[in-house]
Amino acid sequence: MRILAFHNLKGGVGKTAAAVNIAYLAAQAGIPTLLWDLDPQGAASWYLGDDPDVSGEKVSRLIKGKTPVGKLIHDTPYDKLDLIPAHSSFRNLDVKLAQGEGDGALKSWLNPLSEDYGLVILDCPPSLSHLAEQVLATADQVFVPTIPTWLSANSWQQLHDFMKEKKLKPAKLHPFLSLVDRRKNLHRQALEGDVFELKRKMRAYIPYASDIERMGETRQPVPVMAPRSAAAHAYRLLWQEMRRIARL
Repeated sequence: MRILAFHNLKGGVGKTAAAVNIAYLAAQAGIPTLLWDLDPQGAASWYLGDDPDVSGEKVSRLIKGKTPVGKLIHDTPYDKLDLIPAHSSFRNLDVKLAQGEGDGALKSWLNPLSEDYGLVILDCPPSLSHLAEQVLATADQVFVPTIPTWLSANSWQQLHDFMKEKKLKPAKLHPFLSLVDRRKNLHRQALEGDVFELKRKMRAYIPYASDIERMGETRQPVPVMAPRSAAAHAYRLLWQEMRRIARL
């Protein structure tokens, strides 16, 4: 089982949309896939049509080691794709992790799932928290959507420096350009060359597209909603590159 994470310090960079679309494409490729929506805002859960009914008691028992993570798993409308939906109690997950299970909690929760899944995707809240540190330590690879702006590039550098400081193998970080608008000079320059010096920048990128915004309305991945669109093609290219990096 491989564990992949989508993470960024900034919100609104297309992180959750990428996590959902890649999870769907992985499942379509025949890989039993679990997406864990760790962000209490629940955008990934919404995109997959789930109205969460996970009790705070279950989440609390998970943290205390009294309930296996499998009890939180929901089906989705898509074959080979399951979901651990977000819950408002996840907002306290970081504090409780720091107080309770310790640094190996997330990994210990996920290990038993290897009997059922070939891939786990973690959609993380935008922060540098104790939970984020565990995600970065546990994931085999971390994919970082980055808008072609200097502020977004600075956030990438902060994440890279955090990984170095915590000795968490920054080589597992893989940035890719997101919300790319070719009408903007800086965005075109970022596509043509590495303007922002993003180490291990992926070749695939995700455009700014109305079909991605419509995910919130249709509650479907882009390849389901608009399979022939430029956005769906971009996610397929991103998945192909991720699959090579993750050796799936």
